[in-house]
Amino acid sequence: MSAPAPAVRVALIAGEHSGDQLGFKLMRALRAQTGGAIEFFGVGGEAMEGEGLKSLFPIGEIAVMGVLPVAAKLPILLKRMGQTAEAVIAERPDALVIIDSPDFTHRVARRVRRVLPGLPVIDYVSPSIWAWRPGRARAMRAYVDCVLALLPFEPEAHARMGGPRCVYVGHPLIERLNELRPDADEARRRASQPPLVAVLPGSRRSVIARLMDDFGGALALLARLAGPLEIVLPTLPHVEGEVRARAARWAVEPRIEVGEAAKLAAFRAARAALAASGTATLELALAGVPMVGAYKVSRLEEQLKYFIKLPPLILLPNLILGERAIPELLQRDCAPANLAAALADLLREGPVRSAQVAALARLDRLMLAGDGVVPSERAAREVLATIEARGARTT
Repeated sequence: MSAPAPAVRVALIAGEHSGDQLGFKLMRALRAQTGGAIEFFGVGGEAMEGEGLKSLFPIGEIAVMGVLPVAAKLPILLKRMGQTAEAVIAERPDALVIIDSPDFTHRVARRVRRVLPGLPVIDYVSPSIWAWRPGRARAMRAYVDCVLALLPFEPEAHARMGGPRCVYVGHPLIERLNELRPDADEARRRASQPPLVAVLPGSRRSVIARLMDDFGGALALLARLAGPLEIVLPTLPHVEGEVRARAARWAVEPRIEVGEAAKLAAFRAARAALAASGTATLELALAGVPMVGAYKVSRLEEQLKYFIKLPPLILLPNLILGERAIPELLQRDCAPANLAAALADLLREGPVRSAQVAALARLDRLMLAGDGVVPSERAAREVLATIEARGARTT
Protein backbone atom coordinates (compact mmCIF):
# COMPACT_ATOMS: atom_id res chain seq x y z
CA MET A 1 0.00 0.00 0.00
CA SER A 2 1.54 3.29 -1.09
CA ALA A 3 1.98 6.10 1.38
CA PRO A 4 -0.31 9.14 0.99
CA ALA A 5 1.15 12.10 -0.90
CA PRO A 6 2.68 14.70 1.41
CA ALA A 7 0.52 17.70 2.15
CA VAL A 8 1.01 20.87 0.14
CA ARG A 9 2.38 23.62 2.39
CA VAL A 10 1.35 27.18 1.60
CA ALA A 11 2.48 30.40 3.26
CA LEU A 12 -0.13 33.15 3.23
CA ILE A 13 0.46 36.77 4.19
CA ALA A 14 -2.46 39.18 4.59
CA GLY A 15 -1.98 42.72 5.82
CA GLU A 16 -5.46 43.94 6.76
CA HIS A 17 -9.12 43.01 7.25
CA SER A 18 -10.02 42.79 3.55
CA GLY A 19 -7.05 40.50 2.90
CA ASP A 20 -8.05 38.34 5.87
CA GLN A 21 -11.49 37.87 4.26
CA LEU A 22 -9.94 36.85 0.96
CA GLY A 23 -7.46 34.61 2.74
CA PHE A 24 -9.91 32.49 4.68
CA LYS A 25 -12.03 31.80 1.58
CA LEU A 26 -8.91 30.85 -0.35
CA MET A 27 -7.86 28.49 2.44
CA ARG A 28 -11.26 26.77 2.35
CA ALA A 29 -11.13 26.40 -1.42
CA LEU A 30 -7.56 25.06 -1.36
CA ARG A 31 -8.49 22.55 1.30
CA ALA A 32 -11.44 21.37 -0.77
CA GLN A 33 -9.42 21.07 -3.98
CA THR A 34 -6.61 19.12 -2.32
CA GLY A 35 -8.89 16.84 -0.34
CA GLY A 36 -7.55 18.34 2.86
CA ALA A 37 -3.93 17.49 2.04
CA ILE A 38 -2.72 21.03 2.70
CA GLU A 39 -1.11 23.00 5.52
CA PHE A 40 -0.99 26.75 6.08
CA PHE A 41 1.15 29.21 8.02
CA GLY A 42 1.89 32.93 7.83
CA VAL A 43 0.09 36.14 8.80
CA GLY A 44 -3.66 36.67 8.97
CA GLY A 45 -6.56 37.88 11.06
CA GLU A 46 -9.48 36.28 12.86
CA ALA A 47 -11.07 34.77 9.75
CA MET A 48 -7.88 33.06 8.60
CA GLU A 49 -7.12 31.91 12.13
CA GLY A 50 -10.62 30.42 12.21
CA GLU A 51 -9.52 28.28 9.24
CA GLY A 52 -6.51 27.00 11.15
CA LEU A 53 -3.78 29.59 10.48
CA LYS A 54 -1.62 30.45 13.47
CA SER A 55 -0.58 34.02 12.68
CA LEU A 56 3.00 35.00 13.35
CA PHE A 57 1.73 38.20 14.99
CA PRO A 58 -1.54 40.20 15.21
CA ILE A 59 -2.53 41.55 11.81
CA GLY A 60 -3.46 44.90 13.38
CA GLU A 61 0.24 45.69 13.81
CA ILE A 62 0.69 46.08 10.05
CA ALA A 63 -2.78 47.25 8.94
CA VAL A 64 -1.83 50.85 8.14
CA MET A 65 -2.17 52.96 5.01
CA GLY A 66 -0.96 56.41 3.96
CA VAL A 67 2.36 58.20 4.21
CA LEU A 68 2.04 59.54 7.76
CA PRO A 69 0.51 56.43 9.42
CA VAL A 70 3.16 54.22 7.79
CA ALA A 71 5.96 56.57 8.90
CA ALA A 72 4.67 56.48 12.47
CA LYS A 73 4.78 52.67 12.57
CA LEU A 74 7.86 52.17 10.42
CA PRO A 75 10.03 50.48 13.08
CA ILE A 76 7.45 47.78 13.85
CA LEU A 77 6.64 47.36 10.14
CA LEU A 78 10.28 46.78 9.27
CA LYS A 79 10.63 44.33 12.16
CA ARG A 80 7.57 42.36 11.08
CA MET A 81 8.71 42.32 7.43
CA GLY A 82 11.98 40.73 8.44
CA GLN A 83 10.29 38.27 10.80
CA THR A 84 7.81 37.20 8.14
CA ALA A 85 10.41 36.73 5.42
CA GLU A 86 12.65 34.73 7.76
CA ALA A 87 9.74 32.47 8.74
CA VAL A 88 8.87 31.71 5.11
CA ILE A 89 12.52 31.04 4.24
CA ALA A 90 12.92 28.75 7.24
CA GLU A 91 9.74 26.78 6.50
CA ARG A 92 10.42 26.46 2.72
CA PRO A 93 6.77 26.02 1.70
CA ASP A 94 5.48 24.91 -1.69
CA ALA A 95 4.16 28.40 -2.45
CA LEU A 96 3.92 31.88 -1.02
CA VAL A 97 0.61 33.73 -1.47
CA ILE A 98 0.74 37.44 -0.68
CA ILE A 99 -2.68 39.04 -0.23
CA ASP A 100 -3.07 42.76 -0.97
CA SER A 101 -1.23 45.32 1.29
CA PRO A 102 1.59 45.63 -1.29
CA ASP A 103 3.72 48.02 0.76
CA PHE A 104 4.23 45.17 3.23
CA THR A 105 3.66 41.93 1.36
CA HIS A 106 5.70 42.76 -1.74
CA ARG A 107 8.74 43.64 0.33
CA VAL A 108 8.46 40.28 2.05
CA ALA A 109 8.12 38.52 -1.31
CA ARG A 110 11.24 40.20 -2.70
CA ARG A 111 13.30 39.11 0.31
CA VAL A 112 12.02 35.55 0.05
CA ARG A 113 12.61 35.32 -3.70
CA ARG A 114 16.27 36.33 -3.28
CA VAL A 115 16.87 33.34 -0.99
CA LEU A 116 14.37 30.88 -2.54
CA PRO A 117 14.38 31.68 -6.27
CA GLY A 118 12.42 28.53 -7.13
CA LEU A 119 9.53 29.22 -4.75
CA PRO A 120 6.24 30.02 -6.56
CA VAL A 121 4.92 33.43 -5.49
CA ILE A 122 1.28 34.33 -6.14
CA ASP A 123 -0.06 37.85 -5.59
CA TYR A 124 -3.75 37.78 -4.68
CA VAL A 125 -5.05 41.32 -5.49
CA SER A 126 -3.13 43.39 -7.98
CA PRO A 127 -1.57 46.64 -6.81
CA SER A 128 -3.16 49.68 -8.44
CA ILE A 129 -0.63 49.79 -11.27
CA TRP A 130 -3.31 51.33 -13.49
CA ALA A 131 -3.64 54.22 -11.01
CA TRP A 132 -0.11 55.18 -10.06
CA ARG A 133 3.48 53.91 -10.18
CA PRO A 134 2.89 51.84 -13.36
CA GLY A 135 6.55 50.78 -13.30
CA ARG A 136 5.64 48.38 -10.49
CA ALA A 137 4.08 46.03 -13.04
CA ARG A 138 7.37 45.29 -14.79
CA ALA A 139 9.26 45.21 -11.49
CA MET A 140 6.90 42.53 -10.15
CA ARG A 141 8.08 40.06 -12.80
CA ALA A 142 11.24 39.53 -10.73
CA TYR A 143 9.42 38.13 -7.70
CA VAL A 144 5.79 37.29 -8.67
CA ASP A 145 4.81 34.34 -10.86
CA CYS A 146 1.08 35.01 -11.09
CA VAL A 147 -1.29 37.83 -10.13
CA LEU A 148 -4.87 36.93 -9.18
CA ALA A 149 -6.90 39.98 -10.19
CA LEU A 150 -10.17 41.08 -8.62
CA LEU A 151 -11.05 43.59 -11.33
CA PRO A 152 -11.78 42.58 -14.93
CA PHE A 153 -9.56 45.18 -16.60
CA GLU A 154 -6.40 44.29 -14.67
CA PRO A 155 -5.03 41.42 -16.84
CA GLU A 156 -4.93 43.74 -19.85
CA ALA A 157 -3.24 46.44 -17.76
CA HIS A 158 -0.48 44.04 -16.64
CA ALA A 159 0.04 42.81 -20.20
CA ARG A 160 0.29 46.37 -21.49
CA MET A 161 2.70 47.44 -18.75
CA GLY A 162 4.94 44.38 -18.91
CA GLY A 163 3.81 42.82 -15.65
CA PRO A 164 3.72 39.14 -14.65
CA ARG A 165 1.04 36.70 -15.74
CA CYS A 166 -2.30 38.02 -14.50
CA VAL A 167 -5.58 36.10 -14.30
CA TYR A 168 -8.99 37.58 -13.52
CA VAL A 169 -10.47 35.36 -10.82
CA GLY A 170 -13.36 37.64 -9.92
CA HIS A 171 -14.18 39.91 -7.01
CA PRO A 172 -15.36 38.15 -3.82
CA LEU A 173 -18.43 40.38 -3.72
CA ILE A 174 -19.79 38.46 -6.70
CA GLU A 175 -20.25 35.56 -4.27
CA ARG A 176 -22.51 37.74 -2.11
CA LEU A 177 -25.02 39.19 -4.56
CA ASN A 178 -27.94 37.58 -2.74
CA GLU A 179 -26.88 39.33 0.46
CA LEU A 180 -26.63 42.69 -1.32
CA ARG A 181 -29.91 42.69 -3.25
CA PRO A 182 -33.13 43.89 -1.55
CA ASP A 183 -36.19 41.72 -1.05
CA ALA A 184 -39.68 43.11 -1.72
CA ASP A 185 -39.99 44.79 1.69
CA GLU A 186 -36.53 46.36 1.42
CA ALA A 187 -37.26 47.56 -2.10
CA ARG A 188 -40.41 49.28 -0.81
CA ARG A 189 -38.34 50.91 1.96
CA ARG A 190 -35.99 52.33 -0.68
CA ALA A 191 -38.90 54.12 -2.30
CA SER A 192 -40.60 55.28 0.92
CA GLN A 193 -40.26 58.39 3.08
CA PRO A 194 -38.22 59.57 4.83
CA PRO A 195 -35.43 58.47 2.51
CA LEU A 196 -32.78 56.27 4.11
CA VAL A 197 -29.25 57.50 3.43
CA ALA A 198 -26.29 55.20 4.17
CA VAL A 199 -23.11 56.98 5.24
CA LEU A 200 -19.74 55.22 5.00
CA PRO A 201 -16.84 57.41 6.21
CA GLY A 202 -14.25 54.63 5.87
CA SER A 203 -12.71 51.97 8.06
CA ARG A 204 -9.37 53.66 8.79
CA ARG A 205 -9.02 56.24 11.54
CA SER A 206 -7.07 58.65 9.35
CA VAL A 207 -9.79 58.66 6.67
CA ILE A 208 -12.58 58.93 9.25
CA ALA A 209 -10.86 61.92 10.83
CA ARG A 210 -10.68 63.73 7.49
CA LEU A 211 -14.21 63.00 6.31
CA MET A 212 -16.58 62.96 9.29
CA ASP A 213 -16.94 66.74 9.71
CA ASP A 214 -17.59 67.24 6.00
CA PHE A 215 -20.07 64.36 5.94
CA GLY A 216 -21.92 65.76 8.96
CA GLY A 217 -22.07 69.21 7.39
CA ALA A 218 -23.34 67.75 4.14
CA LEU A 219 -26.14 65.84 5.88
CA ALA A 220 -27.26 68.98 7.73
CA LEU A 221 -27.48 70.87 4.42
CA LEU A 222 -29.20 67.91 2.76
CA ALA A 223 -31.89 67.89 5.45
CA ARG A 224 -32.62 71.53 4.60
CA LEU A 225 -32.76 70.75 0.88
CA ALA A 226 -34.69 67.47 0.98
CA GLY A 227 -36.53 67.45 4.30
CA PRO A 228 -36.47 64.71 6.96
CA LEU A 229 -33.91 61.93 6.49
CA GLU A 230 -33.13 58.61 8.12
CA ILE A 231 -29.36 58.35 8.39
CA VAL A 232 -27.66 55.01 9.02
CA LEU A 233 -23.92 54.82 9.57
CA PRO A 234 -22.50 51.28 9.47
CA THR A 235 -19.08 50.90 11.05
CA LEU A 236 -16.61 48.35 12.41
CA PRO A 237 -15.81 47.53 16.05
CA HIS A 238 -12.22 48.81 15.92
CA VAL A 239 -13.32 52.36 14.97
CA GLU A 240 -16.76 52.45 16.60
CA GLY A 241 -15.65 54.69 19.47
CA GLU A 242 -14.13 57.31 17.19
CA VAL A 243 -17.10 57.24 14.82
CA ARG A 244 -19.57 57.71 17.70
CA ALA A 245 -17.56 60.58 19.17
CA ARG A 246 -17.38 62.45 15.87
CA ALA A 247 -20.99 61.74 14.90
CA ALA A 248 -22.14 63.19 18.23
CA ARG A 249 -21.16 66.61 16.84
CA TRP A 250 -23.45 66.26 13.80
CA ALA A 251 -26.63 68.33 13.55
CA VAL A 252 -28.46 65.33 12.07
CA GLU A 253 -28.24 62.27 14.33
CA PRO A 254 -27.35 59.01 12.56
CA ARG A 255 -28.25 55.50 13.60
CA ILE A 256 -24.88 53.83 14.07
CA GLU A 257 -24.80 50.12 13.26
CA VAL A 258 -21.88 47.78 13.97
CA GLY A 259 -21.17 44.61 12.07
CA GLU A 260 -21.45 43.11 8.62
CA ALA A 261 -25.08 41.99 8.80
CA ALA A 262 -26.29 45.43 9.87
CA LYS A 263 -24.28 47.07 7.09
CA LEU A 264 -25.75 44.84 4.40
CA ALA A 265 -29.25 45.40 5.74
CA ALA A 266 -28.70 49.16 5.47
CA PHE A 267 -27.45 48.81 1.90
CA ARG A 268 -30.50 46.80 0.86
CA ALA A 269 -32.87 49.51 2.13
CA ALA A 270 -30.91 52.68 1.31
CA ARG A 271 -32.18 55.10 -1.30
CA ALA A 272 -28.76 56.77 -1.64
CA ALA A 273 -25.36 56.76 0.00
CA LEU A 274 -22.39 58.95 0.81
CA ALA A 275 -19.21 56.88 0.91
CA ALA A 276 -15.46 57.16 1.20
CA SER A 277 -13.56 55.69 -1.73
CA GLY A 278 -12.94 52.00 -1.09
CA THR A 279 -14.54 48.58 -1.24
CA ALA A 280 -17.78 49.94 0.24
CA THR A 281 -18.46 51.80 -3.00
CA LEU A 282 -18.42 48.51 -4.93
CA GLU A 283 -20.67 46.87 -2.33
CA LEU A 284 -23.13 49.74 -2.67
CA ALA A 285 -22.93 49.64 -6.45
CA LEU A 286 -23.69 45.91 -6.59
CA ALA A 287 -26.57 46.54 -4.19
CA GLY A 288 -27.89 49.08 -6.71
CA VAL A 289 -27.58 52.07 -4.37
CA PRO A 290 -26.82 55.40 -6.12
CA MET A 291 -24.07 57.21 -4.28
CA VAL A 292 -21.63 60.08 -4.03
CA GLY A 293 -17.99 59.08 -3.55
CA ALA A 294 -15.58 61.20 -1.51
CA TYR A 295 -11.97 61.14 -0.43
CA LYS A 296 -9.33 63.29 1.21
CA VAL A 297 -5.65 62.65 1.87
CA SER A 298 -3.29 64.55 4.16
CA ARG A 299 -1.66 67.77 3.02
CA LEU A 300 1.67 65.98 2.66
CA GLU A 301 0.13 63.27 0.49
CA GLU A 302 -1.72 65.90 -1.54
CA GLN A 303 1.61 67.46 -2.50
CA LEU A 304 2.57 64.17 -4.17
CA LYS A 305 0.07 64.98 -6.93
CA TYR A 306 2.75 67.18 -8.46
CA PHE A 307 4.99 64.12 -8.85
CA ILE A 308 2.40 61.40 -9.50
CA LYS A 309 0.02 61.31 -12.44
CA LEU A 310 -3.36 60.59 -10.88
CA PRO A 311 -5.88 58.47 -12.80
CA PRO A 312 -9.02 60.08 -14.22
CA LEU A 313 -11.19 57.74 -12.10
CA ILE A 314 -10.65 56.45 -8.55
CA LEU A 315 -13.88 54.73 -7.43
CA LEU A 316 -13.90 51.00 -8.12
CA PRO A 317 -17.33 50.97 -9.80
CA ASN A 318 -16.29 53.81 -12.10
CA LEU A 319 -13.07 52.02 -13.00
CA ILE A 320 -14.95 48.85 -13.92
CA LEU A 321 -17.59 50.77 -15.88
CA GLY A 322 -14.95 52.90 -17.60
CA GLU A 323 -16.89 56.09 -16.94
CA ARG A 324 -17.63 58.59 -14.16
CA ALA A 325 -21.07 57.19 -13.43
CA ILE A 326 -20.68 58.07 -9.72
CA PRO A 327 -19.64 61.60 -8.68
CA GLU A 328 -16.10 61.67 -7.26
CA LEU A 329 -15.58 64.61 -4.91
CA LEU A 330 -11.94 64.76 -3.84
CA GLN A 331 -9.85 67.02 -1.64
CA ARG A 332 -11.20 70.62 -1.84
CA ASP A 333 -14.24 69.45 -3.81
CA CYS A 334 -15.10 67.21 -0.87
CA ALA A 335 -16.97 70.00 0.93
CA PRO A 336 -20.42 69.96 2.59
CA ALA A 337 -22.18 72.11 -0.02
CA ASN A 338 -20.90 70.00 -2.94
CA LEU A 339 -21.68 66.71 -1.22
CA ALA A 340 -25.19 67.82 -0.25
CA ALA A 341 -26.05 69.06 -3.74
CA ALA A 342 -24.87 65.82 -5.36
CA LEU A 343 -26.83 63.72 -2.85
CA ALA A 344 -29.99 65.76 -3.33
CA ASP A 345 -29.97 64.85 -7.03
CA LEU A 346 -29.90 61.15 -6.11
CA LEU A 347 -32.75 61.26 -3.59
CA ARG A 348 -35.34 62.43 -6.11
CA GLU A 349 -36.50 60.69 -9.23
CA GLY A 350 -34.98 62.27 -12.29
CA PRO A 351 -32.33 61.92 -14.98
CA VAL A 352 -29.35 62.06 -12.58
CA ARG A 353 -30.59 59.22 -10.40
CA SER A 354 -31.86 57.18 -13.37
CA ALA A 355 -28.53 57.44 -15.19
CA GLN A 356 -26.55 56.16 -12.22
CA VAL A 357 -29.00 53.32 -11.49
CA ALA A 358 -28.73 52.20 -15.13
CA ALA A 359 -24.92 52.32 -15.03
CA LEU A 360 -24.74 50.27 -11.82
CA ALA A 361 -26.98 47.62 -13.37
CA ARG A 362 -24.22 46.87 -15.91
CA LEU A 363 -21.71 45.81 -13.26
CA ASP A 364 -22.88 42.19 -12.97
CA ARG A 365 -22.19 41.47 -16.63
CA LEU A 366 -18.78 43.13 -16.47
CA MET A 367 -17.66 41.31 -13.32
CA LEU A 368 -18.94 37.77 -13.88
CA ALA A 369 -16.28 35.52 -15.39
CA GLY A 370 -18.88 33.32 -17.09
CA ASP A 371 -17.76 29.80 -16.07
CA GLY A 372 -19.94 29.55 -12.97
CA VAL A 373 -16.94 29.09 -10.64
CA VAL A 374 -16.88 31.39 -7.61
CA PRO A 375 -13.82 33.66 -7.23
CA SER A 376 -12.27 31.84 -4.25
CA GLU A 377 -12.43 28.50 -6.05
CA ARG A 378 -10.95 29.99 -9.20
CA ALA A 379 -8.17 31.59 -7.14
CA ALA A 380 -7.38 28.25 -5.47
CA ARG A 381 -7.23 26.55 -8.85
CA GLU A 382 -4.70 29.12 -10.07
CA VAL A 383 -2.56 28.77 -6.94
CA LEU A 384 -2.29 25.01 -7.41
CA ALA A 385 -1.66 25.41 -11.16
CA THR A 386 1.14 27.88 -10.46
CA ILE A 387 2.76 25.44 -8.03
CA GLU A 388 2.59 22.70 -10.63
CA ALA A 389 3.85 24.95 -13.43
CA ARG A 390 6.88 25.97 -11.37
CA GLY A 391 7.77 22.30 -11.56
CA ALA A 392 9.25 21.83 -8.14
CA ARG A 393 8.04 21.20 -4.65
CA THR A 394 10.58 22.67 -2.25
CA THR A 395 11.66 20.67 0.73
